[in-house]
Amino acid sequence: MALSGKVALVTGGSQGLGKAFAEILLKHGAKVSLLDINVPTGNKLKAALDEEYGSDRTCFISCDVTSETQLKEAFCKTLEIFGRLDIVCNNAGIVNESNWERTVDINLNGVIRGSYLALQHMKKQNKGQGGVIVNIASMAGLGPFLSAPVYTATKHAVVGFSRALADASRVSDYGVRINVLCPSFTKTDILETFNTDDLMGQFSNLRQTTQKLLEHMGVLDPSQVAEHFLQLVTDDSRNGAVLTVTQAGASYMEYPKSVM
Repeated sequence: MALSGKVALVTGGSQGLGKAFAEILLKHGAKVSLLDINVPTGNKLKAALDEEYGSDRTCFISCDVTSETQLKEAFCKTLEIFGRLDIVCNNAGIVNESNWERTVDINLNGVIRGSYLALQHMKKQNKGQGGVIVNIASMAGLGPFLSAPVYTATKHAVVGFSRALADASRVSDYGVRINVLCPSFTKTDILETFNTDDLMGQFSNLRQTTQKLLEHMGVLDPSQVAEHFLQLVTDDSRNGAVLTVTQAGASYMEYPKSVM
């Protein structure tokens, strides 16, 4: 997929990985709708991107992905502003082992809501132009992260949901690819969560274990992860792909082929 003239929507788009994804899409010619609950940060990023790319290349929309209504309105507003939708990145995520219901609602339910809205607007059967969805999971979606069991569960679910949806899209000839990105620890605000007792709850005693894991795995820069995100967006041969990114490099997970 060539990105010039394409339109992307990125949830959690005002900082961290979402910001890096937006920037790399803009660098390659796309227009980007930034969705985020953090309005001051979103407006600040929008102003900075206007300086570099022009005010017509981005929009910022305040949106809580736990709200079906807000998310629907954000998709509709994006289409109203840019006239099309080609790329959706469901990136918004948190770590909160105390309020685990909110973690599930953002990390999993938000991804499901965003993916279904993306299909609704992009699939050929609804007169869409096709496109690609990239759902952001984590290395915790492939193996247990003992300090954050609920976070681990949501990321495993994102991987399974995305792979199943990718097969469903292929068999149904929707014209929409669905891929998953699984980065290891990345320099974002989520890293601070692991030192916050009220967010880690009953697992805050595992802080030193988490620190040892961080030291062993290393910490990626968001720009490193964004390069591989771009790969999943632009490589038209990839559907149902799960791409891991660590300090050692990036690699695709291998799974048994679907019987369908």
